[in-house]
Amino acid sequence: MFYSKGLEKQIDFLKESLMEDKYIKLRNRKEQLALIKGVTAIFYGAPGTGKTETVYQLAKATGRSIMHVDISQTKSMWFGESEKKIKEIFNSYAILYKDSEVKPILLFNEADAVFGKRKDCISSNVAQTENAIQNIILEEMEKLDGILIATTNLADNLDAAFERRFLFKVKFEKPTIEEKQKIWQNKLPWLNDTDTLLLATNYQFSGGEIDNIVRKITMDEVLTGVRPAVEQVISFCKLEKIHETLVLPKIGFR
Repeated sequence: MFYSKGLEKQIDFLKESLMEDKYIKLRNRKEQLALIKGVTAIFYGAPGTGKTETVYQLAKATGRSIMHVDISQTKSMWFGESEKKIKEIFNSYAILYKDSEVKPILLFNEADAVFGKRKDCISSNVAQTENAIQNIILEEMEKLDGILIATTNLADNLDAAFERRFLFKVKFEKPTIEEKQKIWQNKLPWLNDTDTLLLATNYQFSGGEIDNIVRKITMDEVLTGVRPAVEQVISFCKLEKIHETLVLPKIGFR
């Protein structure tokens, strides 16, 4: 993973806090001060910027397992069932937390699906159910004894009530030219500095999009038996997005 200096500092602080020996000390200290013992974080930003991958990297670095919440499984067509399901998630996590020597991470991926802005309850039964789910989550976060990380591409859709509940609010932005060049150099080390700078400068890709291109290049190399030249890399770049990816100078009058 390649982070900006500011983002790397935030991730390192969170990682240090989740190292088991430090985590236990911090938890005990917060308990002494009657503070919420849990650690909660929201990773937000553009798609493909490494939010979910960072959670897995944090888990690996700190020796933790991940309880991944399937958002689609939290909603039911039957009245009252969705609330029971979301409550069961936190109950199951509490049991897993208690039984685990190294405490696990509860991961809500694409969390805006259940952490979204609350609706006018008068509008429909669906709105009432969604608001009830959010109230349960808010209550559980207030008393959480554990580690909860949520990710979202749509931070503007999150309800303001959740913002205070997240101890860490970490924004993931698309990489700079320098960061993109490092990613290209790491993924395709046979390209020279001029080629990687050309790719980094001309294409506004996230790390995930660069990874897509690298996968196609690998497939091409396996199928043809020939390592692709930079021209072939560029051809894959042009096909990566439905919308225009090449950074062109703006033309107009001032």
